[in-house]
Amino acid sequence: MAELRHSTVAAAARASNSPAKRDSDASAASSPFAASTSAARGRGDDDGKDAHRSSPLLPQHHHHKQLLPSPIRSLLALEDPRPPTASLSYRILLAALALLLLAALFSAPSLWSRFNAPYLCQKEGITLHCPQTNEPLSLWENPRAATASWKPCAERRSNEPSDVPPENETSGYIFIHAEGGLNQQRIAICNAVAIAKIMDATLILPVLKQDQIWKDQTKFEDIFDVDHFINYLKDDVRIIRDIPDWFTEKDELFTSIKRTVKNIPKYASAQFYIDNVLPRIKEKTIMSIKPFVDRLGYDNVPMEINRLRCRVNYHALKFLPDIEEMSDKLATKMRNRTGNGNPYMALHLRYEKGMVGLSFCDFAGTREEKVMMAAYRQKEWPRRYKNGSHLWPLALQKRKEGRCPLEPGEIALILRAMGYTRETQIYVASGQVYGGKNRMAPLRNMFPNLVTKEELASAAEMEHFRKHVTSLAALDFLVCLKSDVFVQTHGGNFAKLIIGARRYSGRHRLKSIKPDKGLMSRSLGDPYLGWASFAEDVVISHQARAGLPEPTFPGYDLWENPLTPCMCRA
Repeated sequence: MAELRHSTVAAAARASNSPAKRDSDASAASSPFAASTSAARGRGDDDGKDAHRSSPLLPQHHHHKQLLPSPIRSLLALEDPRPPTASLSYRILLAALALLLLAALFSAPSLWSRFNAPYLCQKEGITLHCPQTNEPLSLWENPRAATASWKPCAERRSNEPSDVPPENETSGYIFIHAEGGLNQQRIAICNAVAIAKIMDATLILPVLKQDQIWKDQTKFEDIFDVDHFINYLKDDVRIIRDIPDWFTEKDELFTSIKRTVKNIPKYASAQFYIDNVLPRIKEKTIMSIKPFVDRLGYDNVPMEINRLRCRVNYHALKFLPDIEEMSDKLATKMRNRTGNGNPYMALHLRYEKGMVGLSFCDFAGTREEKVMMAAYRQKEWPRRYKNGSHLWPLALQKRKEGRCPLEPGEIALILRAMGYTRETQIYVASGQVYGGKNRMAPLRNMFPNLVTKEELASAAEMEHFRKHVTSLAALDFLVCLKSDVFVQTHGGNFAKLIIGARRYSGRHRLKSIKPDKGLMSRSLGDPYLGWASFAEDVVISHQARAGLPEPTFPGYDLWENPLTPCMCRA
């Protein structure tokens, strides 16, 4: 026993003199809890527990912190992080927190813009992603629309001061010819106001130039309310009705190259006008700009200029009161045709001879019709026609890509697949349909309640508006704008402006349908596709083609979707 005791004491002495033991003792001595620990070891087990509970150096809730994971206790300095296992956990925790913080910083702008964006759908390439909804599909209303989420805000603020320079400080005078049909002219007028603002110039009331196809001599004051136009924009741009009297060379504005700014590229930037056009206006005082079709871009001009274009389009340009009143009568007659105020559809049917010829697409028809169309294209567009040998593969490719106007029979199939019945009231906005009654027969057989403005109104009511072709186009524009569902069959300024105006005014709750023309090409080329499968494809593909607001740039121009520059959160 004496030998055993001697060996035990010797082992203890060796252990106390080891480097690990000395380090452990030094660590314990430096710990803030050393006093309480030593006191606990100096008593019995039960006394040690009582001392631990009553020690002033250890709060009553300290035993809860002992339950925390080791990395958290290391982070809160409850545990010495120097032991290897605790140090590793401590570093892993700090690295994870740093990664989370970086991820939050990078994703915050995207999340903020998504939550704060007034539009409902997100576009990725050609795919449109819209939020899901529990509302059932409706023929007349867009179930994904949320009218309370955004509102028009293109008008000047009430406290916004005028920034029009004094008349004696104007950069000069600009004069433009608004070419094309009514809607192309409307866009040109909006752009003219915008470039006058960019250059701090005075705008002479634009002239509506006679179009080769429309052959109409309409003046600005024959369609639009001039007084409202000038007064509404008086704090944005100075506009005068006519060329100043002191300018004696008026004819030169129409004929002389010295007084004309040409070669402006399409979709030019605001800086281009400042660098290239403004110096010439300052030199000559009065200059004409032509051609003026699509001569101002969208995403390369200041946002405030795009907002001004919306202000001109949706607020300053008002049709004459008699046109507005007649359109209200036509819309009321459409709703009351069945006697109980039913909704109506407006169909913009673009299938005139000029459109069919210009598209250079192939359509169903007799051999005689195709020969006559080939001769017409060769006469009107000889450079594109050449000898005609290259047109057939080109026509097939355009149809596969959905770039051809829909025939009346094709749009009838799409509407029927969507669920619209024979009883649907349809207002047709169209010129003379190529092929006449035979071409219209499939559409009329499926939807017999097709009417035009000439069928709704008496000859006496329409007589006043026949003086100008643009007056008739204005009536079609307004009746389509007021419709419950608007359907286009091909692109163009008319459809773009209608859809844009419905979005801007909050009528996106009501559908504005852009048919999937590529779907028709694929479906009609599949001999094994049944009606049920075709109808399902039509419904699914058109859920995201019903006029919901989307970001303006880069997929849309300002006229079709004015959301980004001209609308804000409600």
